[in-house]
Amino acid sequence: MGKNRLKSKTSNKQSFMLGATIMTLCLLVVKVIGMLYKVSLSNLYGAVGAGLLGNAYELYVPLFTLATAGFPIAVSRMVSESMSSKRYRDVRRIKDVAIPFFVIAGTIALLLMVLFSFFYVRIIDAPGSFAAILVLAPAIFFGCLVSAYRGYYEGMRNMVPTSISEIVEAFVKLLVGYSFAAFVMKHGEQLFGIKDHYNLIKWSVAAAISGITLGSFFSFLYIWLRYKREGDGITPEMLKSSPKPRTKKETFGILLRTAIPIGLGALIMSIAGTVDAALIQRRLITMMERTPDLLLREYPRLIPEEIIHSGKVHTYLWGCYNYALTIMNLVVTVTQAFGTTALPNVTNAYIKGNKEYLRNSIETVMRVTFVFTIPAGLGLTVLADPIMHLIYGFKPDVDVSVEILRLMGIAVIVFAAATPMCSMLQAVGRVDMPLKLYAIGMLIKVVSNYIFVGIPKINVQGGSIGTLLCYTFVMIVSVYVLIKETKIIPNFGVILIKPALSSIICIAAAGGLYKVLAGLLPPSRLHDLIIIIACMTAACVLYVLCLLIFRAITKDDLLTLPKGNKIVTILEKYRLIR
Repeated sequence: MGKNRLKSKTSNKQSFMLGATIMTLCLLVVKVIGMLYKVSLSNLYGAVGAGLLGNAYELYVPLFTLATAGFPIAVSRMVSESMSSKRYRDVRRIKDVAIPFFVIAGTIALLLMVLFSFFYVRIIDAPGSFAAILVLAPAIFFGCLVSAYRGYYEGMRNMVPTSISEIVEAFVKLLVGYSFAAFVMKHGEQLFGIKDHYNLIKWSVAAAISGITLGSFFSFLYIWLRYKREGDGITPEMLKSSPKPRTKKETFGILLRTAIPIGLGALIMSIAGTVDAALIQRRLITMMERTPDLLLREYPRLIPEEIIHSGKVHTYLWGCYNYALTIMNLVVTVTQAFGTTALPNVTNAYIKGNKEYLRNSIETVMRVTFVFTIPAGLGLTVLADPIMHLIYGFKPDVDVSVEILRLMGIAVIVFAAATPMCSMLQAVGRVDMPLKLYAIGMLIKVVSNYIFVGIPKINVQGGSIGTLLCYTFVMIVSVYVLIKETKIIPNFGVILIKPALSSIICIAAAGGLYKVLAGLLPPSRLHDLIIIIACMTAACVLYVLCLLIFRAITKDDLLTLPKGNKIVTILEKYRLIR
């Protein structure tokens, strides 16, 4: 009995670590490609173009979230439950019910995006975003279809189809989007008669976004063909031995009850992002109308005169904010992978009713999350200067973004940790709680943004402060509710305190090394690359040593990794693990 429990515990951890590793590597590739896409475009048309691109995304995200309405997560959770109970006919029924819904929802969301675009560009005073929004609208439809299949495979703990489909989407976005955008910027005047520079940027952004729409189409095409060719792994024998499935009506009812709270929670935070974009830019517009000297005093010689005279300071600063946001999202992406893989694993442990199994699942997710987020966030804060200049070059708008990223680095620790915490709440049946937490969090974010962005000394930095306050609340309360629901108190000494202490030590060392190297090497991209590599290498080595010395990494953790046995043997030899 004890051996079976140990085997179950190890198997569950391996399942989570394998899934998390696949998703993390994939999403890092996707985000790096996405970052190259945005950085290449920002170098092509600057902060104003980045602002127009960001505006299109801010309308797309909440409508896409509304269209999917939490259904991918609900599909994943229901499939995981049915697989754990060996109800394989129900697994197939879930897919058959979900896909038609996604077709209808995607069509409606596409039409709504076209309709809302007329009003949204007026609110934010950015008519140049209109063409980009229209080009982006079809991506909602294809994104809905691919989400159905991703949720289905993720519920089976098969992260490969999702991973490959996202990589396909990212590559098409980069290759097609950048090629089209560069073509318009280079030949727009000769071929299309576009003489005004702002209009040239506007159409170049729209051309860039066509890559996103085509990427979503090819992503769906891949995952659909994969299912047609390879299926889902459920054999005829498994279906034959499976109990009679629920009716389509019953299945849809359960799917709806599961999806609505999840979807509304995600929708609220997506809307918060759109409100952020509108509110921050409106507050900046108001400042430029009432107290322009106070705002411009914060950016001496960093905002070009032509931007000031054209009345696009708000779009320029929003574009600088998006520069930093692109870097921050690299960290958030990794923990999204943790949340995606945590849900079916914690659900499986919860359904089986084994408290030790569940404790192990929860502590593994929490430990892996904080071991990553704390040093990553502190690293962005300390190394913001060389990171931003390495990626975006030496330009005035990048200097603005450096200060934004410093504060975002602190905010990303709680922002990135909130997703897997809320995923575990959904896994243990509290699908309603993230909705409530995100609703209150959005209110905190909107109020704080309104207050802080309106202060000239803070201005666009207020967005980072709002993110910090919002997700600190969401993370703390979600952990509290998880403890209350499961009656499991995680070992916070190992989960939180030891990674935090290790992070402070390694980042302090990285910061000291950065000051030394920055003083020796004159500013350049090559020197920034050398500084970042040296600082990150030193920090990573020291961090791992600290984790081992403080016993924040266990032998079981290492055994779940590829070549884990060899790693453990070496560390045991030097008495770094026991």
